[in-house]
Amino acid sequence: MVVRRVPRAVRAGVRQTAAYREREFIEAAERRPDLSFCRVVRSGAGFLCGRRGETVSLGPMYLLEEVRGHGVGGRLMDEFLAWAGGAPVRLWVTEYNAGAVRFYERHGFRATGERELWRGRLPNVRMVRDA
Repeated sequence: MVVRRVPRAVRAGVRQTAAYREREFIEAAERRPDLSFCRVVRSGAGFLCGRRGETVSLGPMYLLEEVRGHGVGGRLMDEFLAWAGGAPVRLWVTEYNAGAVRFYERHGFRATGERELWRGRLPNVRMVRDA
């Protein structure tokens, strides 16, 4: 796996999209907590959201660098997986985000080999966690 530096314009677009999606998911989770999950870390240090449809989808998930490695992500994931209730879970992760891939693997996810190019720029891989 090759680690590449993401261009500043792409990082800015991802941050803006993440902020919009975070608000969208929070509002949906408040309306229908049986179908949408969203938890925000106090002080805005991160969030994890997901949806239940034909399958359970995880994402978006984001943690600021300073809270990574302190168990915050694991606690969010445990709460999300409890909400999912043992159903299979699918997600997309940026291919070269090795830390995120390892995090998901530690929580029982595996890469499927399926790939997508998000917005024509960001290479993502599909990961799943079986029931």
